Amino acid sequence: MVEAKKLDEKLLSRMVLNTGETLFDYSLRQPVLLVFLRHFGCTFCREALSDISRQRSRIEEQGSRIIFVHMASDDIAERYFTRYGLEGSLHISDPECKFYAAFGLVKGNFTQLFGLSSWIRGFSAGVVAGHGVGPQLGDGFQMPGVFAIQDGEVKDSFIHKLASDRPDYLDLMKCCALEE
Repeated sequence: MVEAKKLDEKLLSRMVLNTGETLFDYSLRQPVLLVFLRHFGCTFCREALSDISRQRSRIEEQGSRIIFVHMASDDIAERYFTRYGLEGSLHISDPECKFYAAFGLVKGNFTQLFGLSSWIRGFSAGVVAGHGVGPQLGDGFQMPGVFAIQDGEVKDSFIHKLASDRPDYLDLMKCCALEE
């Protein structure tokens, strides 16, 4: 677990969800699993959507809400969310990757994106698991990350070292359990 880090309220207030509400206001109401995705054509982005779709009910039963940050238009994002059983998802469009950068998510280098480990996992996720590859819908070099946020603070995070890394979303949210 990482040490809780207070985020800049102004930053979280500039992050407006597809519903018009700010991330800051939402994080005061309930814990948030903030998932910064790679572009929707990426095999690993598709795998992440599939993983989250399977775990969505368990994450929400813990009192948390999943919010995605993506690099596409809201219409395109909603098509992908629907494809993966994530209808009604809350999300933030960030085509210029300003919020990615503000959260410390960097552009990947050759090894992070195309190294042997990523190729092996890409074959497994793309071909064997059937997630495939699609058009690049955003910055193909942008690395993803996941943050557990509560009351405007990052309580835990997973910063991808490789594009192919696979976080444990449920474990990330354990730090934000709501008191009964």
